[in-house]
Amino acid sequence: MTARSTLFKTTLLIAGVASLAGCASVKNMFGSSSARADKKASKPAELVKFKPSANFSKVWSINVGKGGERAGLSQVPAVADGHVYAAAVSGGVQAYDLATGKQIWKYDSKARLSGGPGAGQGLVVVGGLDGEVIALDAATGAEKWTAKVINEVITAPAIGNGVVVVRSNDGRLTAFDMNTGERRWNWSAEPVALSVRGNSAPLMGPGAVFTGTDSGKLVALGAADGGQGWEATVADPDGRNELQRMVDVDGTPVLEGSVLYASSYKGRTVAVDGPSGQIMWAQEHGGAGGVGVGATALVVSDAKDVVWALDKSTGAPMWSYPELARRSISAPAVLGDYAVVGDYDGYLHWFRMSDGQLVNRLRFGGGPIRSQPVVANDMVIVQNSGGEIAAFRAN
Repeated sequence: MTARSTLFKTTLLIAGVASLAGCASVKNMFGSSSARADKKASKPAELVKFKPSANFSKVWSINVGKGGERAGLSQVPAVADGHVYAAAVSGGVQAYDLATGKQIWKYDSKARLSGGPGAGQGLVVVGGLDGEVIALDAATGAEKWTAKVINEVITAPAIGNGVVVVRSNDGRLTAFDMNTGERRWNWSAEPVALSVRGNSAPLMGPGAVFTGTDSGKLVALGAADGGQGWEATVADPDGRNELQRMVDVDGTPVLEGSVLYASSYKGRTVAVDGPSGQIMWAQEHGGAGGVGVGATALVVSDAKDVVWALDKSTGAPMWSYPELARRSISAPAVLGDYAVVGDYDGYLHWFRMSDGQLVNRLRFGGGPIRSQPVVANDMVIVQNSGGEIAAFRAN
């Protein structure tokens, strides 16, 4: 697909939602009681009052630049070797000390950087809205090589096995030599008519690259040549129209040991055996975002903004928290005994992993938190759509 077809997909989704909203407004155009009830029901849920039972503090905060909100992006910082790397559409790439938030270097770019950086193996690699791929030295920020793909890159590249793998918004994965930037291989996912804006970032494993697709699949590719090893179905695209058939796996899969965990917009989460692609269990709760993984449980956010905890060994539901309805919550992250999600109004909501009890709520900046928080050492790193990044720690 071209950039134009990607724009068509996004426009179609917006138009479809708008047309549904339009039908409701015409039906109730005379201000009936049902219209007032519908209007109330469409508002984000009010925040419930509670007594905090756990304390979290902000360790540091920075601003890396704006532009992500206008482009509909969910940029995520990368953490490697004690550094935090972040990018913004209008702010270049920046490196910070993980412990203090002190800036180490900044790379200025004329490109509209959109994918969020990938970091590892001494490299930081970021993509752009015009298909740019820029590789930087992780220690100094010096440019090492540049490359180009034919569509925008809105997710972080993966680095390892001697290659950099980039997912572009047309569903194509492109591998470049890690040292030279020479193109090594391409792989294309099955196209779909309509999808959520967002992509699953590729994930490096031992000799393999894993990726989720807009058609509801989890795929394993050989890192050396891009040959497909296996394909597992996270969710099937059933339904009467294209909206109902959306099954995007947009969150980056999580690899723990030899087990992969992934979730779909269709509301299904799976555990997959990494070497074989065999599905170990599947549960009908989940969402397009990523999966938070704890010691004994996974945490997912579904399309109705319900937070679910699932038993890691069986997938059985352990608890749910539905009081954040229509607050456009992010995918969860897990920090020790707690899970955390962000929402459209900049709030972070913290839950106890054992029972789902809401233990704290903090507001961070004023922009929506769309991206999954990142856990590093004993901290959670959060980036909002206004380009603000903060690190939080449990006290």
